[in-house]
Amino acid sequence: MKVLVTGTEGYLGCLLAPELLRDGHDVVGVDTGYYKFGWLYRGMDRVPYTIDKDLRNLTVEDFEGVDAVVHMAELSNDPLGALAPDVTYKVNHQGSVQLAKLAKQAGVERFVYMSSCSVYGVATGSDVTETSPVNPQTPYAECKVLVERDVAPLADDTFSPTFMRNATAYGASPRMRFDIVLNNLAGVAWTTGEIAMTSDGTPWRPLVHGLDIAKAIRCVLAAPRDAVHNQIFNVGDSAQNYQVKEIADAVATVFTGCRLSFGDNGGDNRSYRVSFEKIATQLPGFACDWDAHSGAKQLHEVFNRIQLDAETFTGRGHTRLKQLQYLIGTGQVDAELFWTA
Repeated sequence: MKVLVTGTEGYLGCLLAPELLRDGHDVVGVDTGYYKFGWLYRGMDRVPYTIDKDLRNLTVEDFEGVDAVVHMAELSNDPLGALAPDVTYKVNHQGSVQLAKLAKQAGVERFVYMSSCSVYGVATGSDVTETSPVNPQTPYAECKVLVERDVAPLADDTFSPTFMRNATAYGASPRMRFDIVLNNLAGVAWTTGEIAMTSDGTPWRPLVHGLDIAKAIRCVLAAPRDAVHNQIFNVGDSAQNYQVKEIADAVATVFTGCRLSFGDNGGDNRSYRVSFEKIATQLPGFACDWDAHSGAKQLHEVFNRIQLDAETFTGRGHTRLKQLQYLIGTGQVDAELFWTA
């Protein structure tokens, strides 16, 4: 299968592409290159041919001969969406819907979209499922809902979209991100020897390792069409719904000697527990291989091997907001986040 993957130079995309190549797929990447600066370690044994292009500039010709699209390249995450909400909507909503339309026009049969469990926002009561009401709290999450809404009607006998609502990602990646919860706590533990949380750590978050996200995508591409046609899947494992304080505890257990403390502030109001029963029972071959403890252990091993320092951990290379602020501040990208040269 010829698979076009957007965001192959990102945190998750650089994990996915080699796995797809190992599966025997012909992979073509697309990436605008915002995060080329963010290499943490050498960890990719193969990379696909990659088109250096903003997703907003793709044309139908870019999809020639493509059987499936995996769309991962959007502006992430919530702080970045707050920095430039108008641009976030233009890229994440309008750009993603246009990409899906171009793919369909070109005859692409499968379209796998990276959505997010953040669409649930604040949820109380029982674990939310794919049919639960959404309650997005940020422009980033709102765009995910809008893309699902606008791409689903494109489904027909020749075009099969699948929407993957990923839990919060974690785990090591050569294109590392330290602006997501478990990775951030691990970096703080390694570089300071202390996790001093201002919140009480009570909000709930579902987690999923980046390699398990890649595994879910691989399973979707291999699945019978009827199993994934116009379906939404929460991506994760029901056993990996954690309170933030449990995530911190998992990190502190691995990063021995780290001092852990909590505050009284409720902090982020987003809190939700998610059911992953559908993906466990309806997506052939999928089950998570990682949990918070093994993910923290993996990060500890990487940090020890490369001797991660505080400057690298806090630098712009591994925090999306800092890197884009740098590119804007230096005039390398304009206010619409298009490259200026």
